[in-house]
Amino acid sequence: MAGWTEPSHRTGPPLWLLAELTYRCPLHCVFCYNPTRHARITQELSTAEWVNVMQQARALGAAQLGFSGGEPLLRDDLEELVAEARRLGFYTNLITSGVGLTPARAQRLHDAGLDHVQLSFQDSTRELNDFLSHTRTFELKQRVARTIKDQGWPMVMNCVLHRHNLPHVDKIIEMALDLGAEYLELANTQYYGWAWVNRDHLMPTREQLLHAEAVVNQYRERIGNRCRLLFVVPDYFEDRPKACMNGWGSVFLSVAPDGLAMPCHNARELPGLALPSVREHTLAEIWQRSGAFNAFRGEDWMREPCRSCHERHKDFGGCRCQAFQITGDAANTDPVCSKSPQHERVLRLVREAPARRHIPIVFRSDAESRLLHPEPAP
Repeated sequence: MAGWTEPSHRTGPPLWLLAELTYRCPLHCVFCYNPTRHARITQELSTAEWVNVMQQARALGAAQLGFSGGEPLLRDDLEELVAEARRLGFYTNLITSGVGLTPARAQRLHDAGLDHVQLSFQDSTRELNDFLSHTRTFELKQRVARTIKDQGWPMVMNCVLHRHNLPHVDKIIEMALDLGAEYLELANTQYYGWAWVNRDHLMPTREQLLHAEAVVNQYRERIGNRCRLLFVVPDYFEDRPKACMNGWGSVFLSVAPDGLAMPCHNARELPGLALPSVREHTLAEIWQRSGAFNAFRGEDWMREPCRSCHERHKDFGGCRCQAFQITGDAANTDPVCSKSPQHERVLRLVREAPARRHIPIVFRSDAESRLLHPEPAP
């Protein structure tokens, strides 16, 4: 998977650039998708380097730009980066916990040209919101939601769902309506990063999911277009995989805080994948010729049963990170698929989760990151 290649088939442009400005974050969420080794990842890109990345991405054809993290508001240059993105013609989205979005800073970001804000909540109750993030931020998030509305931004509220808050989905929807959210993304936990460490604590039952989805559908009928409700079922409860990132290296390009370019959020967790750095290569080279971005493009890499499956054009073989996480080989069929010879591993993860909840829950922090990934002995 290393090295540089000529693409074996025509590759379109990256339409969506995710700028992960920093892995630093004031929250300690138990389901964070950031790498568990984040404390070992330093040397953030400078302002000038991020500007260069944005300029190259726009020249390649990228149209949407998400500022993410960690918490992107911890970057003092966020306003400058937003202004440059506006000048380049990007549609910009700030993905934030809300910590640091004061009215004054919101005004500066609005003046810089920010188009859209996605605000995360952990629950509709102060107790669970603050427990899951290991912070006291519930009231702060309520204030930030009002600040977002005051600026006239469209607001997407995001709440990651799991066994602890699925029973509250009706109250989460009511909170979103009270705060005036135009969209509410109810995304069930995807088990990567810190969520993989805490998977047994977060894993719901099928009954919880079915009940929550029924509640969401009832609200959809009741509220119409007042707020669009997006309910994303976790992969482990499906029998066919999702078209992860609409196909590897197809439309999505992520750049990590240290400059590694990735075809998906979690690609740096895949061993043997030599991810290129924007400090060493142009984005055009990375997108078109890097071994990492070409590793799982198209169908040549596929094994059976994917190779002969009539659904391969629809799901692109599923998620490579999930295949590695559960089977140990990123080239295997996503084991979520019932056609996978290793599908039973997924069923077992769901079935056996309650028996493993004696293991302590692990809150994301620099200290825990270093414990999980100690430096090698000299």
